[in-house]
Amino acid sequence: MTEGQNNPRPAPRLILPLPGNEAFGRDLAQDGHWELGITETRRFPDGESYVRIRSDVAGKAVDLACTLARPDEGFLRLIFAADTVRTLGAREVTLVAPYLAYMRQDRRFRPGEAVTSRSFARLISSSFDRLVTIDPHLHRYSALSELYTIPVDTLHAAPMLADWIAAEVDNPLLVGPDEESEQWVSAIAARIGSPHAVLRKTRRGDRNVDIELPDLSQWRGRQPVLVDDIASSGHTLIEAARKLPLQGFVPPVVVVVHGIFAEDSFQRLAPFCSRIVSTDSVPHESNAIGLAPLIASAIGANAISSADLIRNRRPPEPLDEVERAGFDSFPASDPPSWTGGVR
Repeated sequence: MTEGQNNPRPAPRLILPLPGNEAFGRDLAQDGHWELGITETRRFPDGESYVRIRSDVAGKAVDLACTLARPDEGFLRLIFAADTVRTLGAREVTLVAPYLAYMRQDRRFRPGEAVTSRSFARLISSSFDRLVTIDPHLHRYSALSELYTIPVDTLHAAPMLADWIAAEVDNPLLVGPDEESEQWVSAIAARIGSPHAVLRKTRRGDRNVDIELPDLSQWRGRQPVLVDDIASSGHTLIEAARKLPLQGFVPPVVVVVHGIFAEDSFQRLAPFCSRIVSTDSVPHESNAIGLAPLIASAIGANAISSADLIRNRRPPEPLDEVERAGFDSFPASDPPSWTGGVR
């Protein structure tokens, strides 16, 4: 076997952002020096999704860039796109999902409940060759490999959060809003050489939490920085931010990986904080830390070998049949929406 056969040239890479992920897709393509693809989507009058891939994917490694925050709104569109690029001859199909949904329901708490984390993992594993994500909110699973049957790259944003805090916050005190945040706070504090503390949370319901602060007086005068992996309902962060000034601290800076900010949680949290910052794993006005360099580095370093492509390959569709269908065969009520590169 020749050297070229031992080390085959990697397939050309195409970044294909789904609607709502255009900015992240452009950053990812730019950081990796890869081609940026174009998708076209619209709705039929009955609400069904229309998906068209407007880029040549044959023989390429295609990365579908799509955060899975609020997944029910666009999940079928994502699956249709993955299935389409595969039938059009993509060499491999990767889901780049900076935020991974459906990690909450990881067991059957009451009879008859759906264990949606496992169901969701089966759906993703059946449509993609690989998953790349950032800091999934694991509870009872030690790793995503317990759920997903495809290769998974689980990346960690703590170093990027630490670097942002070091550059933007003077004299910080890292604070975790609950015991679960200990891993985040300790890792970030160690990286930037700052003290840290962890608060204690008692949950009395989905929307009712109580936060207990230890004596933090030895660090009075420092800027508190609340750090967490996810801000969803915001109740924990709101309670923590509200109580810190009671010990003589200025309003905290809040830094989170995944800024879900469901309903009006961002507006309720903001009055108690001097600043709220998140990564761009979920598009939001608080985004200040870009994840594209981290993800591009991982994608480029961990190319899938032919032996690892576990999906059964369907042959590409005959081109003449694709052309015969035509653009306007099934007109929708809304105009097309393009995502990705210049059309």
